[in-house]
Amino acid sequence: AEHLARIHGTEEDRVNCPFYFKIGACRHGDRCSRLHNKPVFSQTILVSHMYQNPIAQVIAQNGDPASLDQRHVDEEFEDFYEEVFEELCKFGKLEELNICDNLGDHLVGNVYAKYEDEEHAAAAQKALYGRFYAGRPLVCEFSPVTDFREARCRQFDEGTCNRGGYCNFMHIKTVPRSMQRELERMFNRGRRDKSRSRSKSRS
Repeated sequence: AEHLARIHGTEEDRVNCPFYFKIGACRHGDRCSRLHNKPVFSQTILVSHMYQNPIAQVIAQNGDPASLDQRHVDEEFEDFYEEVFEELCKFGKLEELNICDNLGDHLVGNVYAKYEDEEHAAAAQKALYGRFYAGRPLVCEFSPVTDFREARCRQFDEGTCNRGGYCNFMHIKTVPRSMQRELERMFNRGRRDKSRSRSKSRS
């Protein structure tokens, strides 16, 4: 039993898929020869393919990604990130919001939201189920990923990944730190305002 626990989710594990365990997605999908153990509860939810990656869209149309205006791409991504952050914060405190910049079918546009509490993640998953975004239905499920250090591509973070967008580890698309801090301040301020309004209603 101790040996099984040690190898669970590693390459030695011949039963459970290590990629699904670490990343919450696998390029083989339902055809994978190993098990994808989907959690019933988790701090993390996955909204698959929610971010419409402009590079992926251009490639799908046989276009040249170099023709894209990178500044415009970044501005649109920041608008998307802010919108998603504000919506997901309605259900509780977010510990992490990670959006994949990968181009592989199983990771492209994936949005991972890790909450402080499993109950908050469950509320978000329930609320998002059946909703639409940009004209497409949202596919939202609990994810086994709670430690994104194992899921992220370290080489990408260091600027040295030679696998490009088709890497099987997460290439996390980031926003400026100043923007992230401002969003977190807005969330904390909102929580304080709600707390004050509740205390006033009790008095």
